[in-house]
Amino acid sequence: LKTGFLKWKPDYDSAATEYGKAAVAFKNAKQFDQAREACLREAEAHENNKALFHAAKAYEQAGMMLKEMQRLPEAVQLIEKASMMYLENGTPDTAAIALERAGKLIENVSPEKAVQLYQQAASVFENEERLRQALEMLGKASRLLVRGRRLDEAALSLQKEKSIYKEIENYPTCYKKTIAQVLVHLHRNDYVAAERCVRESYSIPGFNGSEDCAALEQLLEGYDQQDQDQVSEVCNLPLFKYMDNDYAKLGLTLVVPGGGIKKKSPNAAQDKARGPAAAGSHADEEEDEYSGGLC
Repeated sequence: LKTGFLKWKPDYDSAATEYGKAAVAFKNAKQFDQAREACLREAEAHENNKALFHAAKAYEQAGMMLKEMQRLPEAVQLIEKASMMYLENGTPDTAAIALERAGKLIENVSPEKAVQLYQQAASVFENEERLRQALEMLGKASRLLVRGRRLDEAALSLQKEKSIYKEIENYPTCYKKTIAQVLVHLHRNDYVAAERCVRESYSIPGFNGSEDCAALEQLLEGYDQQDQDQVSEVCNLPLFKYMDNDYAKLGLTLVVPGGGIKKKSPNAAQDKARGPAAAGSHADEEEDEYSGGLC
């Protein structure tokens, strides 16, 4: 990098190579802080040399050193910077993969940040018309939103997923996304939105005669009539139980408003066992209770 009488310009290319070698040596020696510093200097040299792709790679490596030091928020910050450089350089696929990597790093520490990163990655993939990869990212975001009980956002995310699945004509997965949507809406206590969701899905080819449709209609009927037994029965079907874990949990914890239909009282069960005479005497007792009038 030094200049002199015979060398007017710093040799950024050679400097970057040497910093890269230093970073590898520090990493092998488990001296992660020095490795991070070397990566950052390598990135700077590449930037000065207008080599954006290589600069982004170096920033990403610096982020991975921070990950080794358990400084995850800082690591994610550097990987995000790298992804912006990849986009600038015209390599959006690499940018989206970097964002996904950052999301995985931070998922357990800050799910909110992970959702944001997955959604960014999905947008990049969608712009590149790589819809399957975009759906994978959206799916991760939706599940995290459900896990974090951010149900309003989860409903929107699932709708976006469903629209893309419909676009690529993957109809069976659309049915599954409709089930997830209905469960999310019912947990939001929004029966109207859940019903509308099923009604709109009738336009999806094959949905009307599917077992998914029949189960959802049964679920909505049970929920509307406050029949907890019927709701629980539907939510215990394999169709619901073998969904992604986060959605299956929504089904198993779904409670109808008002606590559902009351079960028969223990007295009624005992009377049935004793026979009609006992039942009659129990009825007489109840009549006597009010024989003097309600007041």
